[in-house]
Amino acid sequence: MSAFFQELLRAGIYKRSQGRICRQVTFAAIAIVLALGLFALSETLVTRGPTWQYGLPGLLLFVSWWAAYRLVNVPAFADFLIAVEAEMNKVSWPSRHELIRGSMVVLITIIFLAIILFGFDYLWGFIFTKVLRIM
Repeated sequence: MSAFFQELLRAGIYKRSQGRICRQVTFAAIAIVLALGLFALSETLVTRGPTWQYGLPGLLLFVSWWAAYRLVNVPAFADFLIAVEAEMNKVSWPSRHELIRGSMVVLITIIFLAIILFGFDYLWGFIFTKVLRIM
C-alpha cells in the first residue's frame, strides 16, 4: 500500500507518449464527477459560512484532482488505459450512412414494439374492466 501512496506523490508521467487520449478522457471524467460532488457538498455547507462553503470544497477539489491525475499515471492503471486505447484503434467504426441506417432500424423496431405492447395493454385492460368487471 505504501508504493501506491509513493506513486501519488510523484510528479512524473508514466509512458508519456502512450495512451494519451484515453488517459486524458479518463482524467476528465473523474475530475467532472469529483467537481460535481464537491459542488453538492458546497451547497450543503452554505449555512456554515463562506470559509466552509468554498474553502473546504476548494481544497478537496485540488487534492482530488491531483489524486485523479496521479491515478491515471499509476503504472498498472496507465498500462490498462494504454491497452484500451490500442484496442480502440483496432475497432472498425461504421460510416455515417451505416450509423444512420442502423439507428433507424433500432428506432423503428422500438416504436413497433411499443405499439404492440400498447395494444396488448389496451386489450387486457378492456377484458378486465368491461368483460370480467374485475377492475
